[in-house]
Amino acid sequence: MLPTMDGMAVAKRLREAGNQTPVLMLTARDAPIDIVTGLDSGADDYLTKPFSIDILLARLRAVSRRGAIARPTRLEIAGVTLDPATRSVTRNGESLNLTPREYRLLELLMRNAGRAVSRDTILDWVWGFGSDVSENTIEVFMRLLRMKVDTREPKLIQTVRGFGYMMR
Repeated sequence: MLPTMDGMAVAKRLREAGNQTPVLMLTARDAPIDIVTGLDSGADDYLTKPFSIDILLARLRAVSRRGAIARPTRLEIAGVTLDPATRSVTRNGESLNLTPREYRLLELLMRNAGRAVSRDTILDWVWGFGSDVSENTIEVFMRLLRMKVDTREPKLIQTVRGFGYMMR
């Protein structure tokens, strides 16, 4: 019962896109068919209102115990290859020397290829929660990263005005 699509459609789209983020549906829809449809659409768990906070927390712990989501060993987009095992990055076979922050920024963009990544997400992923880094710092690092990654066509890193960045 979300504004543009319901949670079932959101879960289904996530799974179709290969996104394995754990999903716990929290809803007022408590008919057996709704629960079955929710779980079949890709939800990992389903909790109906009203609910106890203790039960919600226990279900969140259970979903989080299911283990880490398998990540691809190498990420490749349009000639850019990022290997997390060796922390190496190449473009068309040419090695790119990235700083640790540039590497984390590129990894975040590559793991979310085709999707816009917000500035807040970038701050949390690259600098950590609660960091005292300004949005101007993101722009500086993005420019530095572009100077190393986007030296030839096609340009892969794009600005999403008023929101963040994406890699296509």
